[in-house]
Amino acid sequence: MAKYQNEVRELLDAIGGKANISAVSHCMTRMRFVLADEKKADVKAIEGIKCVKGTFTQAGQFQVIIGNDVSTFFNEFTAYAGVEGVSKDAAKQAAKGNQTWIQRLMSNLGEIFAPIIPALICGGLVLGFRNIIDSIAFFENGTMTLVQISQFWAGVDSFLWLIGEAVFWLLPVGIVWSITKKMGTTQILGIILGLTLVSSQLLNGFNVATTPADQIPVWDFGFAQVRMIGYQGQVIAAMMAGFVLVYLEKFFRKHCPAVISMIVVPFCSLVPAVFVAHMVVGPIGWAIGNAIGDVVYAGLTSNIRFVFAGIFGLCYAPIVMTGLHHMTNAIDSQLVTATGGTMLWPMIALSNIAQGSSVLAMSVLQKKNDRAQQVNVPALISCYLGVTEPALFGVNLKYGFPLVCGMIGSGCAALISVGFGVQATSIGVGGLPGILSIFPQFWGIFLIAMVTAIVIPFVLTYIVGSKKLTAEDRLGEVKAEESSPAAEAEGVTEITGAAGNEAKAECAGGAGTLKAFLSGTAVPLEKVPDEVFSQHIMGDGMAIEPTDNTVVAPADAEVTVVMEDSRHACGLTLANGMELLIHVGIDTVNMQGDGFEMFVKQGDKVHCGQPLLRFDPEKIKAAGYPTITVFVVTDEGKAKNVTFATGEDVKAGETDIVRFE
Repeated sequence: MAKYQNEVRELLDAIGGKANISAVSHCMTRMRFVLADEKKADVKAIEGIKCVKGTFTQAGQFQVIIGNDVSTFFNEFTAYAGVEGVSKDAAKQAAKGNQTWIQRLMSNLGEIFAPIIPALICGGLVLGFRNIIDSIAFFENGTMTLVQISQFWAGVDSFLWLIGEAVFWLLPVGIVWSITKKMGTTQILGIILGLTLVSSQLLNGFNVATTPADQIPVWDFGFAQVRMIGYQGQVIAAMMAGFVLVYLEKFFRKHCPAVISMIVVPFCSLVPAVFVAHMVVGPIGWAIGNAIGDVVYAGLTSNIRFVFAGIFGLCYAPIVMTGLHHMTNAIDSQLVTATGGTMLWPMIALSNIAQGSSVLAMSVLQKKNDRAQQVNVPALISCYLGVTEPALFGVNLKYGFPLVCGMIGSGCAALISVGFGVQATSIGVGGLPGILSIFPQFWGIFLIAMVTAIVIPFVLTYIVGSKKLTAEDRLGEVKAEESSPAAEAEGVTEITGAAGNEAKAECAGGAGTLKAFLSGTAVPLEKVPDEVFSQHIMGDGMAIEPTDNTVVAPADAEVTVVMEDSRHACGLTLANGMELLIHVGIDTVNMQGDGFEMFVKQGDKVHCGQPLLRFDPEKIKAAGYPTITVFVVTDEGKAKNVTFATGEDVKAGETDIVRFE
C-alpha cells in the first residue's frame, strides 16, 4: 500500500484534478505545480491535508510544502494522477504561461540583471565612499577635503576608481555576458562583444556630448563612415547587441554541421554581431536610451515634477511586486550617463525606507507575537538595507494597510527629494545606506526626506494597526516568554518555532550534541531569505553563512534523502529518530546541479565530520542566489529540548551547534 495514498487523492481533488495541472516538479521540500487555473485550487482544503505544511505562489508556480519525504510523495502523486513530472527548468518555463507578457518581460530582465546587482551594489558603495573623502570639505574650516590634505587618502581615492570604472563604465560587458549566460549560448563570446563596446580605441561614451562632431573619430569604408563611439555605461544598446549575438549563434549552431561548428559558429556569430552592434543596434539603443532618459529627466525637472515624483514614490512598491522595477536600473544608468546623476535612485531608496518603517510599526504592535516577529524583524532589516521583497510579501501585503501607509510615506518623501533636486551619483545601495550614493551637497535635504519616509509610514501604520489588528494578530496564539536577565547575560537568545517549542540558543558541548555541518557564521533561521524556512514551516533550526564549501555530517547518521539531479540538499536520520535537512543556498535547485558535487547516496551510513557534498560559492552568487545554508530539524524523534547555538563563527565537524536531551 502506498504511504501517502489518501493524501495524494485529497491533494489531486483539492488542486482541481489532473486537467488543472499543466506541469509538476519538486525540489527538496516542495511540490511545484503550474496550474491551468489557479483559482480552482482549494487552498484551505490543501493546507488541511495531514502531510501538507503550507502553500504559497511564486513566479507562476503553486507550491505545496511537504518536507523531507517530498520525493516519495511526488512519485506516488504522479503515479496516481497519471501525470508526468518535469524538470525544474521545464516547470519554470511552463509557469511563465501563467504570466502576462509584461510579467514575462520583467522576469527575463530580472534574470539578466540579477547576476550584475552585487557588482552594482559594490560599485555604488565605492563611489559613495569616494564622495565622502573627495567631495566633502570636513577640514580647514570647511575648505578642504580629506583627499586634499592627505596623500594617502588621495591614493586610496584614485585606486578605488579602478572598481568604479570597472563596474559602471564597463557595464556593457557584464550585461552581454549575463544575456549569453541566461540564453545558454557561449559566454566568452558575450564577454568579447561587450569589450568591443567599451574598447579604448573608441571615443569614451561619456565624452561624446562634449566632443565637437568633426573631432569624433570614424571608420571610413569609402562608401560610408561609422562613428567610433564607445558605449560605456549604456544599458539598452548593450542588451540589444547581446540578443543579436545570441540569436546569430543559435541560428548558425542549428544549421552548421557539427564537424565544423567549432570554427564556423563563433566566427559567423561574433563578427557580424560586432558590426551590427556598432552600425545598427548601438546607435538605435543609444537613441532609445537617451529618449527614455530625456522623458524621465523632463518629468523630474519640469513644472509637473511634483506630480511625477508623487506618483512614482506612491507606486514604486507595487511596481516592485510586479517585477517592473527592474526597468529602473536601465533608466537610472541612462540618466547617469546623460546628465551625470539621477534623481530616480533617491526616490527608490526612500521607498525602501518607507516600507521598512511600516514593518517597524508592525513589529512594535506585534512585539508579543513571537511568530510574527520571526518575519517582521528580518524583513525590517532587509528593507532598511534596500531589499523590500521580504517586507512587501511577508508583512505589508499580508495585512494590506501597512503597504498603503508605506506608499503614502514614500510619496511624501519623493516630493521633498525631487522638489529640492536631490541627485545620486549612480545606482548604489538602497534603504538607509542609500545616502552614500547621494551627492554630498544634497545630504541635508535627503536626511529630511529620510526622516519623512520613516515617521509618516510608522505613525500611519501604528494608528491604523491599533484599530485593525485583532488580539490574535498582536499577541499570537501563545504569549511568548521573555528572556531572563541571566540568559541575556550569558548571551542566550530565545526562539519560538512553528510548533511553539522554545529553543535557547547557546554555545555548549556535552552529550546529545550535533557538530557544525559547515564552517562559517551561525545565524538564526529567521535570517534565511525564504519564508518556508524563516517562518519555521519545516521545523526549528538555524543557518550558516559559509566561509567554506564542504558540507559534512553533523553526527553519525543514515542518509535518507538526496537530490540526485540538483545535488544541493540532503536529509539525514539519527539513531534516535531525529530527522535533519541540510539545504545549500536558496532556490539553488534551479541551478540543476551546476556547481554542486554530492559524495553520498540514499541509504549510506555516514560518520560525524564525513563530507556530504561540496558547492561552488562563486557559481551560486553568479547565478543570483544566496549561499546561506539551512539546517532544519524536521522531526525531533525521541530527542527533547532541542536548542541551537547562533551568533558565532563555527568550524565544520568541531563546533557544537545543537544540543538535545
